[in-house]
Amino acid sequence: MSTRTQFNQCSILILAGGRGQRMGGRDKGLLLWRDKPLIAWLHDLVRPLSDDLIISCNRNSGDYARYADQLVADDDSDFQGPLAGIRAGLKVACHEHVLVLPCDAPMLDLKLLKDLQKLAGDVPAVVRQGEYLEPLFSVIPRQLSNQLETAWLAGERSPQRWLRSLDPRVLDCPDHDPRLANMNTPELLNTTIK
Repeated sequence: MSTRTQFNQCSILILAGGRGQRMGGRDKGLLLWRDKPLIAWLHDLVRPLSDDLIISCNRNSGDYARYADQLVADDDSDFQGPLAGIRAGLKVACHEHVLVLPCDAPMLDLKLLKDLQKLAGDVPAVVRQGEYLEPLFSVIPRQLSNQLETAWLAGERSPQRWLRSLDPRVLDCPDHDPRLANMNTPELLNTTIK
């Protein structure tokens, strides 16, 4: 079975809409790691997996457009967090499931993505390390868009709390799994360059 076939019912949403506070306000997805923008690492990994690659970005849309089939942005301009990006992505996704990934995890591999996607069904699938859910590594059924909208309007802003309320299937990964490493500080971005 080809990789494309295994993911053919999955849109992919890369979250790149953050404020970049730990990076001094710079747009994280466009920062270089090993001579490539962080977003390019994710793009190169997932591009063959889906015909619906969505990037959630709140600035620099011209730079991100070359990496996506669709771009989405938060409704509000005050950076309300990753749940806002998930909310926007679920609304436009073409397929019944949406694989959600952060833009700053360039060491992800296909095995993790395939294992996560195999768990997808009518409830979300999410990576777990210890007791902590990693909601930015998840597969969410698009049909939950209305449920997310209700939670959002009620004031929910935590992806972990929202996903936990849905009793998701979990993919257990070890603590400090290098595939899940986020390059979200200047120190990490520089110390991991080899």
